Amino acid sequence: MISSQNVLSHEVIGLNILVSGAANPSHRGLSGRIIDETKNLLVIETCRGVKRIPKMHTTFQVMLPSRELVEIDGSVMVLAPEKRINLHEKKRIT
Repeated sequence: MISSQNVLSHEVIGLNILVSGAANPSHRGLSGRIIDETKNLLVIETCRGVKRIPKMHTTFQVMLPSRELVEIDGSVMVLAPEKRINLHEKKRIT
């Protein structure tokens, strides 16, 4: 089950998200649902269309299915999603 302790070892597509801090001021305050993820970007569907937000230099607040709000520094997510999930899974096991 996804929680604040293991969110980085899970898929984030489908979760609701808020950009709480960003190097680009126009990204701050954007919210919506994550519809795709690449190594360097989160693709968010907002009420004003689809936005591509860089992970680096951005802070996100993610709403987990348990209704728990988790703040994530985007720089720790700068990996291809499949590599990020496997990396954090290995760290959790050891």
